[in-house]
Amino acid sequence: MRGWRLGVWVAALIGASAAPTQSRDVILATTTSTRDAGLLDTLVPLFERQTGYNVKVIAVGSGQALEMGRRGDADVVLAHAPEVERVLADSGYFVTRRLVMHNDFLVVGPPADLAALRGMNDAVAALRRIAERAQPFVSRGDRSGTHQMEQKLWRVAGIQASGGGSWYIEAGHGMGETLQMADEKRAYTITDRATYLAWRDKLQLVPMVEGDPLLYNVYHVLELNRRNAPRINVAGGKAFADFMVAPATQALIGEFGKARFGQSLFIPDAGKPDRW
Repeated sequence: MRGWRLGVWVAALIGASAAPTQSRDVILATTTSTRDAGLLDTLVPLFERQTGYNVKVIAVGSGQALEMGRRGDADVVLAHAPEVERVLADSGYFVTRRLVMHNDFLVVGPPADLAALRGMNDAVAALRRIAERAQPFVSRGDRSGTHQMEQKLWRVAGIQASGGGSWYIEAGHGMGETLQMADEKRAYTITDRATYLAWRDKLQLVPMVEGDPLLYNVYHVLELNRRNAPRINVAGGKAFADFMVAPATQALIGEFGKARFGQSLFIPDAGKPDRW
């Protein structure tokens, strides 16, 4: 009997030592705008100090970030592509989708403003005018939330905008690089306000169109469904999602940018009604 008990104890000890430990690494797939605006440089280190997790940030277009989540190549996703998010959440790839914050998009362009957009608040009419006057326009062209919103505006305008034309240019890069390209080509582009303000001092581009409700830009944090992605760090992903909507984090988001730009780059929204 004594030998049997010893054998059971040894087997249990071996099993415990062989059991997988919960990973302390969290892969965050997110849009480039949160990186380019500098928000993640503030929030990620704080999350790591509070929780002991190590965050690997992969900043790509929202479409690519959501696809990473769908495949299970990320543990949590922060995106701003509501229509795609809803489809994937309804299909069971994500178990929660929580509202985090919003800002807005701007149509920016060269000071010469040859398309005469300055002061407009109708984004569809502005894009129509760019096309009619064949003024250069740089698109992100990267399946990002910004690119998807831009494509929606072209559809509403009734214009088939695509690469290869003399005036429509696809950058295939993130927001910061797209702003640089538009600046070099004296072209128009669409940008989120946060990234534009973060890059403003390096650019000649100025805001042309703002205030259109169609330019509203909302961000959600999404937790993955383990049934579709068994390799993911569920606990780590949930911890980051909870952190993003926590009151203290929301307060930091609301203050981010005020000291430098005189205005918040993002408006905190956690807990508010979500119509997106």
